[in-house]
Amino acid sequence: MTKSLARLKAPAATALIALALAGCSNGPRIADGGVYVTRTGCPQVAIPAATGDVTLFDPATSRDSRAIDVVATITNLRSQCGEDAQNVVSTATFDVVATRRDAGPARQVVLPFFAVAVQGGTNLVAKKVGAVALNFPAGSQRAQTNSQATVRVLRSAVALPADIQRELTRERKPGDADAAVDPLTDPRIRSAVANATFEQLVGFQLTPDQLRYNATR
Repeated sequence: MTKSLARLKAPAATALIALALAGCSNGPRIADGGVYVTRTGCPQVAIPAATGDVTLFDPATSRDSRAIDVVATITNLRSQCGEDAQNVVSTATFDVVATRRDAGPARQVVLPFFAVAVQGGTNLVAKKVGAVALNFPAGSQRAQTNSQATVRVLRSAVALPADIQRELTRERKPGDADAAVDPLTDPRIRSAVANATFEQLVGFQLTPDQLRYNATR
């Protein structure tokens, strides 16, 4: 597989991850002869557990509910995927909504977020930290903004090795010894598919204390 590239650059509110990336699977389709799954070059997009919310306290060292200053949430995460001459391009967009305790003067709150690409569910291959700016109007307790993270996929890296493709697409007829055997039970095939499967994950860049608060509240 082509070595992943960590060529990362971003404006203030945008994370750009450019790397060799292979895709995920669409849902299964039942047809004559069996169940068919179509692979694409598009990564799965998700928010990791306990990273989709952040709570700011005032004073910062307090964890009393009365000290909650700002609460923000990543929501409406979605992706658009297309192709150019060399790449599959997937852009994940998301909204950030926030509320503050006091509807006081106009205020801006800047929150860091991360965008990462993970191979096979465990291997972090690229990461970029960006930021979103939430602008609370005077007298309002609510603010909202949006951002995005883009992954460029080398099309040459999307395809599975030829022998793995042949095994996965080989016709299996009723009565064959392996007709009812999922080819992914073969460790060699399962490993190859995992290595060609990536996720694009987006969440708040939390401190250890913030992550602990999210996990235990």
